[in-house]
Amino acid sequence: MLLKFDAIQPISGFRTILHMLALLGIVLVFAAVLGGFLLERGNLYVLMQPAEILIIGGAAAGIVLLANPWPLIRKMVRGAWAAFQPPKGDRQWFLRHLRMLYEVFMFAQRSGGFMQLENDIDRPEESPLFANHPEFLRDRPTRDFICDSLRMLVIGASTPNEIDVLMDLDIEVQRRGNFEPVGALHSVAEALPGLGIVAAVLGVVITMGAIGGSPETIGEKVAAALVGTFLGILLCYGVVGPLASRMEKNGDVEMQLLQVLRTAITAFAKGSAPLLAVENARRSIPLELRPSFEELEDGMRREARIPPVPGADPATRQEAPVAPQGS
Repeated sequence: MLLKFDAIQPISGFRTILHMLALLGIVLVFAAVLGGFLLERGNLYVLMQPAEILIIGGAAAGIVLLANPWPLIRKMVRGAWAAFQPPKGDRQWFLRHLRMLYEVFMFAQRSGGFMQLENDIDRPEESPLFANHPEFLRDRPTRDFICDSLRMLVIGASTPNEIDVLMDLDIEVQRRGNFEPVGALHSVAEALPGLGIVAAVLGVVITMGAIGGSPETIGEKVAAALVGTFLGILLCYGVVGPLASRMEKNGDVEMQLLQVLRTAITAFAKGSAPLLAVENARRSIPLELRPSFEELEDGMRREARIPPVPGADPATRQEAPVAPQGS
């Protein structure tokens, strides 16, 4: 039995849990660490050391400002925020982009070539060809990747192999851009244990100045110094490092999508039929995210919306089948 194109979404409750995995992970880290501390009859009040937090957090912020230009800092903030957003890379996500390319290829085939795509790729926001794909229009890097690649075919300035090389170059540039904030965040994570030691050393200095005081006072100052080391290590291995890894995985998924789109465009430029071109692209999707051929074919048949070719005889126009409501 064929799986319906719109019937492969995970259960809504399960998707909600997936969307919260990053936040749940951070909560679990702190719950496990602090829970174990409490089980050993530790006093949480001892861990409340604003001075240590100021030293470590302020120094880490200073390192970020010192080591990175402002555009990269903005990318770090956006990437960290995106790590807590719903993941984009699922089977439905890939299928939507393949359906969009299928519509583009069918339109080009019916119009007799790529020339009819000129207005669509120059002004994609106003194009009826992309009107049913708001997600694609909002994704500026992916939109520019496709439009710039098709533009070379429209003006006839490149062969399919040259277009493939250009797309590979574009993907590599975007890959470096995506992983620059990841590397910067990893650098911050690596610095945090050292900053924790700095905070601890300052605490020891203060403790040495209190020698001769009561044992309770010296004990509190030693505890405060050790909290600095604890915070630096915990933030490194429990928060900032994993956050950078999640950002890296999100970037990997985006690069996988560009590789899939590259495969489809190259195949169609070499003369493959629209459905065969997107099938080539489907084969390049990672196995855990790859839809079956039946899902792909059913999605193209039921969901594709190809606008009429300007100037074509209405009697000879072939419209894509419209999916019945509620099916």
